[in-house]
Amino acid sequence: MIGAMRPTARALAAAAVFSFVFPAPAQAQKLPNLVEITPRLFTSGQPGADALGDLKAQGFEAVIYLAPPTVSDAVKDEPLILARQGITYVNIPIRFSDPTEADFETFAAVVSSLAPRKVLVHCQVNMRASSMVFLYRAIKLKEPPDAAYKAVAQVWSPHGPWKKLMEAQLRKNGIAFEPY
Repeated sequence: MIGAMRPTARALAAAAVFSFVFPAPAQAQKLPNLVEITPRLFTSGQPGADALGDLKAQGFEAVIYLAPPTVSDAVKDEPLILARQGITYVNIPIRFSDPTEADFETFAAVVSSLAPRKVLVHCQVNMRASSMVFLYRAIKLKEPPDAAYKAVAQVWSPHGPWKKLMEAQLRKNGIAFEPY
């Protein structure tokens, strides 16, 4: 389809695709690996203190942090930075090497309790966040798993304990889908 466009339209279309796949550097630094799931639900890697301080201005009302607060790149004052803005903060410290069904159930309960607020779910890189949001969408919201998984695939291809957790939770809930 792009080949049939005029050169100017083709260049604009290519620029639009490039900017979607590779966010502008300033945006990428503020919310790394940002993925918009819906206008009210986003996942990302670890925002810096400046980005956390700007979340209220972007309309965020809640943040769920899925890494232990002791990881090397955690922002020590994240709860305080968010509280000053009136943003709800919840930390579910999921060990990357050992995600559990209990972690997922806790996450699902927290996300459900925060609806319909605008929520950012983040971790260090967006691996925990994208995976837990996928499971929530497929299991709790009954979204088609292949469509929900596209947000995970933008960030990574789960393996090891994360792939096992996904497969076990999907199977337990009668969902026939193989994470790739």
